[in-house]
Amino acid sequence: MGYAMSRLDIEADLRDGGKTILEVSHSQRSNKPLKYVDNEISQLTRLQSGPHERLSQVTPGRRELPVSTVKMLAGRECNYSGRGRFSSADCCHVLSRYLPVNGPWLVDQMNSRAYVSQFSADGSLFIAGFQGSHIRIYNVDRGWKVQKNILAKSLRWTVTDTSLSPDQRHLVYASMSPIVHIVNAGSPETESLANITEIHEGLDFSSDDDGEYSFGIFSVKFSTDGREVVAGSSDDSIYVYDLEANKLSLRILAHTSDVNTVCFADESGHLIYSGSDDTFCKVWDRRCFVARDKPAGVLMGHLEGITFIDSRGDGRYLISNGKDQSIKLWDIRGMSSNATCNPGFKSYEWDYRWMDYPPQAKEVKHPCDQSVATYRGHSVLRTLIRCYFSPAYSTGQKYIYTGSHNSCVYIYDLVSGAQVATLKHRKSPVRDCSWHPYYPMLVSSSWDGDVVKWEFPGSGEAPAYSST
Repeated sequence: MGYAMSRLDIEADLRDGGKTILEVSHSQRSNKPLKYVDNEISQLTRLQSGPHERLSQVTPGRRELPVSTVKMLAGRECNYSGRGRFSSADCCHVLSRYLPVNGPWLVDQMNSRAYVSQFSADGSLFIAGFQGSHIRIYNVDRGWKVQKNILAKSLRWTVTDTSLSPDQRHLVYASMSPIVHIVNAGSPETESLANITEIHEGLDFSSDDDGEYSFGIFSVKFSTDGREVVAGSSDDSIYVYDLEANKLSLRILAHTSDVNTVCFADESGHLIYSGSDDTFCKVWDRRCFVARDKPAGVLMGHLEGITFIDSRGDGRYLISNGKDQSIKLWDIRGMSSNATCNPGFKSYEWDYRWMDYPPQAKEVKHPCDQSVATYRGHSVLRTLIRCYFSPAYSTGQKYIYTGSHNSCVYIYDLVSGAQVATLKHRKSPVRDCSWHPYYPMLVSSSWDGDVVKWEFPGSGEAPAYSST
């Protein structure tokens, strides 16, 4: 695995005019055909990551995809596109063929489980959160030097989530407590001990009569303008905190079970997506609450609880990871006004925290599945495993990637559903992973306390671990 070929073998099997694609996972191939996503997002993805038609044209009326890098460069030199340069889609077509699969190389190792790992928006910083109260901010541009080592305050169970403000000056962290703490991430102090070397201000998401440990926060995110923080909690609610006013501005009793994940849909901050153990994804429009705690729409299709949601950033598409061992792609234009369909009685009982998914459950289909596509192969067990769209700048968001209980990171082709890469690291669940916004580099964090990176073409050094 450490020295696997990084160029996608899949390119030889793609056929622009056909409807099938051969599944590829490095050296393993399957003859099982996969259906292309028949949706507007297919065209959007091709527009973002496909080359100019003159560069892909073999003969009049016939195109060949993907186009080799050599041919792309030759076409640019000959000005086939008439622009004299690559467009952003041309660049994505080249870059997206080179996946960050060489490795792993060790970034850091702690003696407690790693729960969170995220690049900053510009890729210059990386944040990792651990169960043992530590949150570390690494300076990626300076050889992964620890820029700030934060010792979390009033931690209950683990650091459940962190979020860096858009200006990278502040970081919020959450645990199984209604108090979310905010830290000055831009201060010169390397060691940040709560209220000893630095102030970790507490943002109280509870009401006066809730009590200190009345509920916990599973998910926390800054708004794009950095003025608000949205959170999902174990009391079935969504909270919005106004940082300028320094008070809770909104509480929505959003679901009938734990709200495991929340995020803003786009830069406007008007739409909020939420996912819960009640199996529903919901869309909330703060501009037009028709009735208290009533969503703008509900998305049905998962058979078990939802562990994570990631927005494509366009206010239209999102993906969700589910305890039914699947990722689903959604278009909110297909949502229902309310949950009108019951998937029916389950003939099995299980708890994802300590049991394997029942074999008979894998064949069950939701009778009212509204999702655009479903991606399977990874394992969602023991913890709230996260999934994401690949970066827009370097890949045109043509991939989906996710952690997995079986110690791997899986990368799927969004349009075909093919599993195009599997990154294996030791034997512990990979809860979170993050793809660098501009470079072919992916970092994963696992329950053995390791933070490791995968690259193309690699650092030139031997990987830190064997993949076996």
